[in-house]
Amino acid sequence: MLLSVITVAFRNYEGVVKTWASLAHLARDPKIEFEWIVVDGGSGDGTAEFLENLNGEYNLRYISEKDKGIYDAMNKGINMARGNFAIFLNSGDVFHPEIVESVLQLGSKNDDAMYIGDAMLDFGDGHKVRRSAKHGWYIYHSLPASHQAIFFPLSGLQRYPYDLQYRVSSDYALAARMYKEGYSFKRIKGLVSEFSMGGVSTSNNLELCQDAKKVQRQILRVPGFWAEISYLLRLRTTGKTKALYNKA
Repeated sequence: MLLSVITVAFRNYEGVVKTWASLAHLARDPKIEFEWIVVDGGSGDGTAEFLENLNGEYNLRYISEKDKGIYDAMNKGINMARGNFAIFLNSGDVFHPEIVESVLQLGSKNDDAMYIGDAMLDFGDGHKVRRSAKHGWYIYHSLPASHQAIFFPLSGLQRYPYDLQYRVSSDYALAARMYKEGYSFKRIKGLVSEFSMGGVSTSNNLELCQDAKKVQRQILRVPGFWAEISYLLRLRTTGKTKALYNKA
């Protein structure tokens, strides 16, 4: 089994280095075969030079060119990937030291499901919260696991890539579409990744909630009353998350 680790970056040289360093956790077990795909948005900050100097370490392949945003860059990564499964670990995100235990569980899995694990959310100042994967039906409200803790079958990603009309919730839209097309969510044990809060979904929580409601109505086909309840619950949750991050 080959795992594709896809990293999207733009003007975040230090983040790319941080993500690269965490790949050592995955490389601890020689039985795990993986590739590192990096899609840089033409940063001009030394990222391309750093990647070039790695001389293909971790089966690295990369491009550095302008794109239409993070989800367009992710689609480019999908087109470059060759693995059975793919995981998105963007610049600054890192694999948790337990990643080997999680990935080894994929060795006997078929590529007909999305496999989800736990993630550690870093709010700064040493405040970290573990987000445990939930049951698959949770997709009708939100992603049942952090995006950085979902192992997607590459075949599914190629059929249902990120839809650029969802500006901040295309990851939710993609998982929802795959779920509706028969790719279930299946739980695996262990901590997969760790990432800092404060990205687009944290800072722009209102647009996130509006985008998510559109996914629920257009893709999941949930009733309007449930989409509205989910919207209010999500707005409350993301508001608390935003406040907690800003406090940190």
